[in-house]
Amino acid sequence: MPQGTQHAPYTGTALTALTALVGRLLDVWSAGGSDGGVCDGHPSDPGIPVLAALLHDVGPPGSAGTAARAVAVWARTAGQGPGHRGLYDGGLAGTLVGLRLGARLHPQLNLAADRLRDQLVRTAPARGWRRDRVSFPDYDLIVGPSGTLLALCAGTQPEPADLVPFADHLAALCDADDLPRLRTAGYAGHPHLDWLDGRINTGMGHGTAGVVAALTAAVRHLGPRPELTRALRHTTRWLMRQSFDDARSLRTWDGAGLDGPPPAGPRARQAWCYGTPGVSWALWDAADALGDPEAATWAAGAFATLAERYDESFHLFGDRPADVLALCHGAAGVLAVADAFDHHAGLPVAAELKARLLGRLLGRLPELYSFGQEARGLLGGAAGALSALLTAGQGAARTWLPCLGLR
Repeated sequence: MPQGTQHAPYTGTALTALTALVGRLLDVWSAGGSDGGVCDGHPSDPGIPVLAALLHDVGPPGSAGTAARAVAVWARTAGQGPGHRGLYDGGLAGTLVGLRLGARLHPQLNLAADRLRDQLVRTAPARGWRRDRVSFPDYDLIVGPSGTLLALCAGTQPEPADLVPFADHLAALCDADDLPRLRTAGYAGHPHLDWLDGRINTGMGHGTAGVVAALTAAVRHLGPRPELTRALRHTTRWLMRQSFDDARSLRTWDGAGLDGPPPAGPRARQAWCYGTPGVSWALWDAADALGDPEAATWAAGAFATLAERYDESFHLFGDRPADVLALCHGAAGVLAVADAFDHHAGLPVAAELKARLLGRLLGRLPELYSFGQEARGLLGGAAGALSALLTAGQGAARTWLPCLGLR
């Protein structure tokens, strides 16, 4: 598969302002102590140590102390929170990511990370994940085994055996072409998820694309085991069958698989979590891991339809900063995906969209600073948006990107 040209890190006053802003935010956060250290309500969120590690990579002289202090404050409450095993929403897999990235500044945190890793792996067989009539904790990237598998790959080279219980479960869920085991149950009457009950989610955060990202990571680390490659082919072909061209000529996906003819009209949600960015990347990366150039070309073409037609005035919407700035729903997530396509696929339209979104976000640094006063989490807060800017714009380390199913 083609590999992207390594672009020189962006330079200029805007990027100098970016690292200065990150330093100020981390100083404010550290000064808040344990109360200020809670990220979006979850002390285990890895946003602060990820951002601190990246600042340590590319920040100006003196930023190392700021980054180290922030990690030290975060570590005081690491592991507190809901206590589930997931990557986000305060889960222990997210704590593991924070410890691994934080250990770049405080190496002793690797001891805690190793203990937590061992606990997550040891207890995986007892989790009781369902293999039919599933809900998010049984499979997804946010709170389920897909996210835990990806967390084991963030900031370190995982031991292959550690991935096996998660990879085996995900492969078993995807043992048939039409993915009946990924059909959800238990959401009837739910105020936000009733639309999903009895259907198969397509997205990166809660759906099949996230399972694809985890299976792809498993193939890269475990090799092309037949059950893994079979599961990847089932999931990728299913996702390709659910795609359609919307009214704006984007090759895209609805939030769940099609129950009939594709819906009319344009699809506004085009983000990391749902729509073309996250799904097309998952498909391209799976094809790359499987050595399938035809499927990779198809996935890159799907992303190109977005890159050529991406309209910030239409595709970015919502009343909160998270809706337009953050990784999950906002411009930062599309930037991270465009950067991955540029870096690994060498896709020219991805480089163009990346440059455009970098300019847009760097022009909104005051808003990002205000956002960071309230929400500092990785997926839905300012820490993630700023981390994407540091990686895409200044060439900071990519070791945190498995948290998004990227690399």
